[in-house]
Amino acid sequence: MTITRYGDPDASTVLIQMVDDHDLNGIENEVSEIQRLTEQNFCLITVKVNDWNYDLSPWKAPAVFGKEDFGGGAEETLAEVLKYCTDDDKTYIIGGYSLAGLFALWAAYHTDVFKAVAAASPSMWFPGFVEYMKERRPNADSVYLSLGDKEEKTRNPVMATVGEKIREAKEVLQEQGIRTVLEWNPGNHFRDADIRTAKAFAWVTV
Repeated sequence: MTITRYGDPDASTVLIQMVDDHDLNGIENEVSEIQRLTEQNFCLITVKVNDWNYDLSPWKAPAVFGKEDFGGGAEETLAEVLKYCTDDDKTYIIGGYSLAGLFALWAAYHTDVFKAVAAASPSMWFPGFVEYMKERRPNADSVYLSLGDKEEKTRNPVMATVGEKIREAKEVLQEQGIRTVLEWNPGNHFRDADIRTAKAFAWVTV
């Protein structure tokens, strides 16, 4: 995994984001947008994963698109991420887009290191995840959720459940007393990932 830092390396607020090459192409714009949306000084640490479907999935699941199954490597990934979150004087917030957003939310159930979760267009369709949420409470104080208004309008029967699942997830979190919002963005899953992620981080850093 490759680590890169953006923003102020000495900032007391540290944002952690799992990324791939596509995310990194828009990361400078994302950082600028976070700076525009909030006055909070921050350091953004990006963690580039080696195998998206393996490294970020909480448990094994069959392929939903293409032929690559989900490997269930999230636990190993989180162990690596926590090596960069050891300063007790800093506030750590985890976030990400798509499966990285789901990983960020999952991570909040496995550690109390992260004060908040910024899950932009997370893969809430992931088999069994909302049911998993109903059986436990995350350790984070705040959770931001978002989705594109066209994301649930897909022919893929599993991914088409994303709208229903994310609405359900919001209700679960609210019932548990977690500060939560669900924001709808225009477009499908592939639109404005950098801007959507910036909005997620800005909301939880307030």
